[in-house]
Order: sequence, then structure tokens, then C-alpha cells
Amino acid sequence: MVAYVFPGQGAQFPGMGKDLYENRSEAKKLFDQANEILGFKITDIMFEGTAEALKQTNVTQPAVFLHSVIAALTSETFHPDMVAGHSLGEFSALVANGVLKFEDGLQLVHHRALAMQEACEINPSTMAAILGLEDEQVETICASITDQIVVPANYNCPGQLVISGSLEGIQIACEKMKAAGAKRALPLPVGGAFHSPLMEPARVKLETAINNTTFSAPICPVYQNVSSAAVLDIATIKENLNAQLTAPVKWTQSVQNMVKDGALKFIECGPGKVLQGLVKKIHKEAEVAALE
Repeated sequence: MVAYVFPGQGAQFPGMGKDLYENRSEAKKLFDQANEILGFKITDIMFEGTAEALKQTNVTQPAVFLHSVIAALTSETFHPDMVAGHSLGEFSALVANGVLKFEDGLQLVHHRALAMQEACEINPSTMAAILGLEDEQVETICASITDQIVVPANYNCPGQLVISGSLEGIQIACEKMKAAGAKRALPLPVGGAFHSPLMEPARVKLETAINNTTFSAPICPVYQNVSSAAVLDIATIKENLNAQLTAPVKWTQSVQNMVKDGALKFIECGPGKVLQGLVKKIHKEAEVAALE
């Protein structure tokens, strides 16, 4: 069985999507439609912009989403048995899987980016990558810091867990992680504590948009970040998506569950190769590739 996986924020690069635009007429139509929906020419920034310009929140998330979704929708080889997306990538997976219409998915991603930006401004906060500790050790240390918000945010692969929280909380946690034997406890260059309770204002805003959007039955199971389990039920998909911004991304567990359910090959749809690397660290025998 083949699993298709969709990357999240951070996978963007200058020039992304240009080959799709120039070589597939259907892709060109979708990119042009995206410019209209967003009200600015995101294609100019994606194809010709600098890495710095691509880092703007209102650009990054739609750009990664568009590259991933348009690659999948216009590919002749895209025939998924199961799908999953890392954080933002879950929205791409839901469009590719027939749950959301292209334009509705893009609108939700646009809302999500702006809501997250606002939440970052309300609560200055950050994230850090913890390398070389067991997940349970990281969870225990986070739980021991009771006067600040610090939580596990991204279970990326064994030995790599990203934590999220207040500026002071992350600083304290990094010192404790190093003392516990972490190879690295590395603050990340992000403007907020994604996938933590500090994203609650963004979650509330996005929930309204999600609840006003039409969801359809998926063409195959989607393994969602919040539960890491295969989901086919529309109400559950919606519920999990509503919880996603304040809950951890259970990527390790999702890949393990896909393997358990028969996935032998993982194909990454979108920019970069980050997920291919993580999948191999989670399950060495898995075959990984990029979408043609």
C-alpha cells in the first residue's frame, strides 16, 4: 500500500512550484485561481521571491499548501491508499483526499496563517527542538515546569521532539533537557508556540471558519495529527482539525500506524524531503520517494 504525505511550514524554497506552473496547464489554472482567492500574486513570491519574502506568515503557509496540493491534483500517478500531513500539511492532505475543495482548503490555510500570526503577537512565545532523549523523558520534564507553559508539540521521529511554550518556559526546559542528557536543545527561529495552549486564540478563530466549510467523504483514510489514527468519518475529521492548533503533532505515531495498516511506500507531495527523512527514521524498511 502507498501512503502519501504532505509537508508543513518550513519546507518552502525560492522558485517552488514554477516547474508545475510552466509544464502543466491544469496547474497553471489552479495557481491563477489561488492568486484571485488570496487577493495578491503569491505566484510572484513563490517563483521569483527571496527566501525572506517566503518567510512571511501570510505567504509561507499558502505557498507550501499550493505546491503540495497542485502537485497531487495534477499528477497522473497520485493514487493514495492513505494520506497524512505534518501540521499545515494536514490541510493539503484533506484537499488531495477529496475532503475539502481546493478553494475552501486555500481559504482555511489563509485564515490559519493570519490567526496564528495574531496569536503570536498576543503571546510572545517560541519552540525548541530536543534531540537525543526518549519521548517520555521530554514529556516528564515539560510536565515538571508548572509555573510556565511548556508542552511537547511535534513528535517528529524517535529522538526528535519539538517543544512549545512561553519564552521563559522554553529557556528553563532547554536547560533541564541538556542536564538530562539531550544531545541538543535548540531554540527554533519561530515567532510563536505552535501546537500549544498559547494558540487558543487562533484555534477559536479557525474553528469558526472550519465549521462554516463543507467537508466531503474522503477517498481513503487520513491519519490526523491529533489522534494519529486512520479516520474516514467526516465529523471526526472536522473535530480533529479544530483541535489541531493547540494539540501536538503525533507524526511518529501516525507513520507507525500507517505501517501497521499496510503502508510499504511513502511518497512526499510538495516541497523538500523532510518527511522522507523522518519516515526513514521512524521505519527503516519503508520505501520513500518524492511525487513525480
